[in-house]
Amino acid sequence: MTGVWLALVVALAGGVGAACRMVLDGAMKRAVRVAYPLGTTVINVSGSLVLGFVTALGAGLGPWAVVLGTGLIGGYTTFSTASYETVRLAQEGRWRAAVGNAFGMLVVALGAAALGLWLGWLVAGSGVGF
Repeated sequence: MTGVWLALVVALAGGVGAACRMVLDGAMKRAVRVAYPLGTTVINVSGSLVLGFVTALGAGLGPWAVVLGTGLIGGYTTFSTASYETVRLAQEGRWRAAVGNAFGMLVVALGAAALGLWLGWLVAGSGVGF
Protein backbone atom coordinates (compact mmCIF):
# COMPACT_ATOMS: atom_id res chain seq x y z
CA MET A 1 0.00 0.00 0.00
CA THR A 2 1.64 3.23 -1.13
CA GLY A 3 0.87 6.69 -2.45
CA VAL A 4 -2.76 7.72 -2.79
CA TRP A 5 -4.18 4.55 -1.21
CA LEU A 6 -1.97 4.92 1.85
CA ALA A 7 -3.00 8.58 2.21
CA LEU A 8 -6.69 7.64 1.92
CA VAL A 9 -6.42 4.87 4.52
CA VAL A 10 -4.49 7.19 6.87
CA ALA A 11 -7.24 9.82 6.46
CA LEU A 12 -9.93 7.24 7.19
CA ALA A 13 -8.05 5.98 10.25
CA GLY A 14 -7.65 9.58 11.43
CA GLY A 15 -11.41 10.03 11.27
CA VAL A 16 -11.95 6.85 13.26
CA GLY A 17 -9.41 8.05 15.85
CA ALA A 18 -11.14 11.43 16.16
CA ALA A 19 -14.52 9.73 16.60
CA CYS A 20 -13.05 7.48 19.31
CA ARG A 21 -11.71 10.59 21.08
CA MET A 22 -15.12 12.28 20.95
CA VAL A 23 -16.88 9.20 22.36
CA LEU A 24 -14.32 8.64 25.14
CA ASP A 25 -14.22 12.32 26.14
CA GLY A 26 -18.01 12.43 26.30
CA ALA A 27 -18.14 9.26 28.39
CA MET A 28 -15.48 10.65 30.75
CA LYS A 29 -17.41 13.90 31.21
CA ARG A 30 -20.62 12.00 32.03
CA ALA A 31 -18.91 9.53 34.39
CA VAL A 32 -16.50 11.81 36.25
CA ARG A 33 -17.55 15.33 37.17
CA VAL A 34 -14.40 17.32 37.87
CA ALA A 35 -13.37 20.84 36.94
CA TYR A 36 -10.29 19.52 35.17
CA PRO A 37 -9.99 18.28 31.56
CA LEU A 38 -9.53 14.66 32.64
CA GLY A 39 -10.80 13.23 29.35
CA THR A 40 -8.10 14.96 27.32
CA THR A 41 -5.45 13.75 29.76
CA VAL A 42 -6.66 10.15 29.54
CA ILE A 43 -6.82 10.37 25.75
CA ASN A 44 -3.32 11.81 25.34
CA VAL A 45 -1.74 9.41 27.85
CA SER A 46 -3.44 6.31 26.40
CA GLY A 47 -2.61 7.47 22.87
CA SER A 48 1.05 7.91 23.84
CA LEU A 49 1.11 4.39 25.27
CA VAL A 50 -0.38 2.88 22.10
CA LEU A 51 1.84 4.97 19.80
CA GLY A 52 4.93 3.79 21.68
CA PHE A 53 3.77 0.19 21.29
CA VAL A 54 3.03 0.61 17.57
CA THR A 55 6.35 2.36 17.00
CA ALA A 56 8.25 -0.51 18.60
CA LEU A 57 6.46 -2.94 16.31
CA GLY A 58 6.84 -0.59 13.33
CA ALA A 59 9.15 -2.64 11.15
CA GLY A 60 6.92 -5.70 11.43
CA LEU A 61 3.75 -3.79 10.61
CA GLY A 62 4.88 -2.30 7.29
CA PRO A 63 2.59 0.50 6.05
CA TRP A 64 0.07 -0.34 8.80
CA ALA A 65 2.42 1.35 11.26
CA VAL A 66 1.74 4.62 9.41
CA VAL A 67 -2.01 3.94 9.30
CA LEU A 68 -2.13 3.20 13.03
CA GLY A 69 0.43 5.74 14.23
CA THR A 70 -0.17 8.73 11.99
CA GLY A 71 -3.82 8.06 11.19
CA LEU A 72 -5.61 6.37 14.08
CA ILE A 73 -3.50 7.58 17.02
CA GLY A 74 -2.85 10.95 15.36
CA GLY A 75 -6.61 11.49 15.09
CA TYR A 76 -7.22 10.16 18.58
CA THR A 77 -4.73 12.30 20.51
CA THR A 78 -5.09 16.06 20.69
CA PHE A 79 -2.32 18.50 21.50
CA SER A 80 -4.42 21.48 20.40
CA THR A 81 -7.26 20.66 22.81
CA ALA A 82 -4.78 20.21 25.66
CA SER A 83 -3.23 23.58 24.82
CA TYR A 84 -6.62 25.29 24.66
CA GLU A 85 -7.73 23.74 27.96
CA THR A 86 -4.48 24.85 29.63
CA VAL A 87 -5.04 28.44 28.47
CA ARG A 88 -8.69 28.30 29.61
CA LEU A 89 -7.62 27.11 33.08
CA ALA A 90 -5.08 29.96 33.28
CA GLN A 91 -7.69 32.52 32.16
CA GLU A 92 -9.91 31.32 34.98
CA GLY A 93 -7.05 31.96 37.42
CA ARG A 94 -6.61 28.26 38.11
CA TRP A 95 -2.85 28.37 37.76
CA ARG A 96 -2.05 25.14 39.57
CA ALA A 97 -4.52 23.23 37.38
CA ALA A 98 -3.10 24.91 34.27
CA VAL A 99 0.48 24.01 35.16
CA GLY A 100 -0.59 20.49 36.11
CA ASN A 101 -2.46 20.12 32.84
CA ALA A 102 0.47 21.35 30.75
CA PHE A 103 3.43 19.74 32.45
CA GLY A 104 1.77 16.90 34.33
CA MET A 105 0.14 15.55 31.19
CA LEU A 106 3.45 15.88 29.31
CA VAL A 107 5.41 13.95 31.93
CA VAL A 108 2.81 11.19 32.26
CA ALA A 109 2.40 10.93 28.46
CA LEU A 110 6.18 10.64 28.04
CA GLY A 111 6.21 7.84 30.62
CA ALA A 112 3.34 6.11 28.84
CA ALA A 113 5.16 6.35 25.49
CA ALA A 114 8.29 4.85 27.06
CA LEU A 115 6.21 2.05 28.59
CA GLY A 116 4.56 1.40 25.23
CA LEU A 117 7.94 1.22 23.49
CA TRP A 118 9.22 -1.22 26.09
CA LEU A 119 6.12 -3.41 25.83
CA GLY A 120 6.37 -3.36 22.04
CA TRP A 121 10.00 -4.40 22.17
CA LEU A 122 9.06 -7.25 24.47
CA VAL A 123 6.32 -8.42 22.11
CA ALA A 124 8.53 -8.02 19.04
CA GLY A 125 11.37 -9.80 20.80
CA SER A 126 13.81 -7.30 19.38
CA GLY A 127 15.97 -7.23 22.49
CA VAL A 128 16.12 -3.44 22.31
CA GLY A 129 15.26 -1.59 25.49
CA PHE A 130 16.28 0.97 28.00
